[in-house]
Amino acid sequence: MPRTKDHEVIRRWVDQRGGKPARVRGTGDLLRISFGKSPMNLEEITWEQFFEAFDRNKLLFLYEEDPSTRFSKFVRTS
Repeated sequence: MPRTKDHEVIRRWVDQRGGKPARVRGTGDLLRISFGKSPMNLEEITWEQFFEAFDRNKLLFLYEEDPSTRFSKFVRTS
């Protein structure tokens, strides 16, 4: 499974699948990708806010390259 810290790769992957950057409401930095109508517990945020939290928390983005899937995951780097 590919993994990256590259902001452009992440943004392109999300944009190609119609997603938006989001976080779990009330958590500050618990990031998610929102597809379609966001559930009540998610709030859409700007890419700037998203990547500030991504970098601050030393995250890595794991994703499937297949354009028909939306599977992705955020993990902390050591």
